[in-house]
Amino acid sequence: MGVNYCNPLGLSVRLKYVNSVPLQVATVESKGKAMAEAQANIGVVGLAAMGSNLARNLAHHGNTVAVYNRHYDRTETLMNEHGDEGKFVPAHTVEEFVASLSKPRTAIIMVKAGAPTDAVIEELANAMEPGDIIVDGGNAYFPDTIRREKEIRARGLHFVGCGVSGGEEGALNGPSMMPGGTEESWKTLGPILESIAALAEGEPCVTHIGTDGAGHFVKMVHNGIEYADMQLIAESYDLMRRGLGMSAGEIGNVFAKWNEGELNSYLIEITSEVLRQQDAKTGKPLVDVIVDHAGMKGTGTWTVQTALSLAVPVTGISEAVFARGLSSQAEQREEAAKQELAGPEQRIELAQSEREAFIEDIRQALYASKIVAYAQGFDEINAGAKEYGWNIDQAAVARIWRGGCIIRAKFLNRVSDAFESGEANISLLFARYFKDAIASAQSAWRRVVARAAENGIPVPAFSSSLSYYDGLRSDRLPAALIQGQRDLFGAHTYQRVDEPGVFHTLWAAEGRPEIKQD
Repeated sequence: MGVNYCNPLGLSVRLKYVNSVPLQVATVESKGKAMAEAQANIGVVGLAAMGSNLARNLAHHGNTVAVYNRHYDRTETLMNEHGDEGKFVPAHTVEEFVASLSKPRTAIIMVKAGAPTDAVIEELANAMEPGDIIVDGGNAYFPDTIRREKEIRARGLHFVGCGVSGGEEGALNGPSMMPGGTEESWKTLGPILESIAALAEGEPCVTHIGTDGAGHFVKMVHNGIEYADMQLIAESYDLMRRGLGMSAGEIGNVFAKWNEGELNSYLIEITSEVLRQQDAKTGKPLVDVIVDHAGMKGTGTWTVQTALSLAVPVTGISEAVFARGLSSQAEQREEAAKQELAGPEQRIELAQSEREAFIEDIRQALYASKIVAYAQGFDEINAGAKEYGWNIDQAAVARIWRGGCIIRAKFLNRVSDAFESGEANISLLFARYFKDAIASAQSAWRRVVARAAENGIPVPAFSSSLSYYDGLRSDRLPAALIQGQRDLFGAHTYQRVDEPGVFHTLWAAEGRPEIKQD
């Protein structure tokens, strides 16, 4: 296959890749003409699956893409297999890569988070000039992005932390993207990202989230919501599989039907596909031969840790993270099986008509719990924006999650409308649509949680979401007792309901009055 590309050192050459070895097959053109052709408007560093697919997506949409990988064989593979899909400028070195970019030079890093990212940033910054833009498209922890942005800004460069959701397929065919950074960098980067983003109702699924770490913060919360969404789906499956004794295929059909209604989403769609897949080796449902230890890459944990630091309850997300942790406690679970811990049979005995009604209850409980997960996620975004001084448009965030990303779902239009109208300014749960949806679903929700508990089937995300909802709607919580305890053992003080001020009681001395403290 022949591939046209320009050497950034000034020589335009046509290369033919034979057994991954480039062979020159055309004459060298004039240096001036070659330099004009060699200017790429965007570059990608790191050509593993995500980076390679993102580079191809950029090329498919009219961008001239400089590409660089620390090991050149990946660059070579990209050019061999996909070099005819658009305009690429491959480079052997960082210096060559930077030289191929037009000003302001813009480079997207798609490498492993942590030290590798810092190393690439340093290499690029050393080769770039003031005004150039470095974009981290990986799953970076947002405090790292805040630090990096500050350091790079001091050198006169722009640094953009950009969340990219959609996996390898999204990177190639249109992801949802959440870039932070300066307004100035967005002027250059915005049109490029809009050219490759997924489209939802004709709108590109990308928006400028806010300064420094805002983009990676919102992507982190997105992933936390994703954890909750997946756990709720898994609990629904478990109730039907263990509880009702349904086959994987039958449950897959149920999810396919649910996907036609208000639960319509990418995750519900792929769940039906996973459950109907047969294992080629054994003929069993594939889900039955997969080890039940769920992995984690850290973003869910970051979401929960950050929520704790912000004092924002994200109970559905937290329980989803803990459920994955429990699934991987292999030694303890094996020992528990040997110990034959006491509990019911984990089987829900129902007549056929009652089974169908209970399946509908599960659907409604899933929807109600999903609403809570999104409400808690947006609460965290709001708290983070206040803490770090970001001006985040939550309606716009909901809109860019409608396509390309893993949590894309039909009801995100409702979420966006709720923020747009102001109904969700305090909580998504107070918006009329969602308030009515939970009111309609709550009886089913309670039946599901109660029946699961009676039959020993764990539903941590369902039950914690319901408890959060009940706590939120309570006019008085038992925290008054906790405050009394804290004052007794630690003199932490408390407030009263009938007068302002801060109070402390001399608990150890019987009959001694409380003391008001200014």
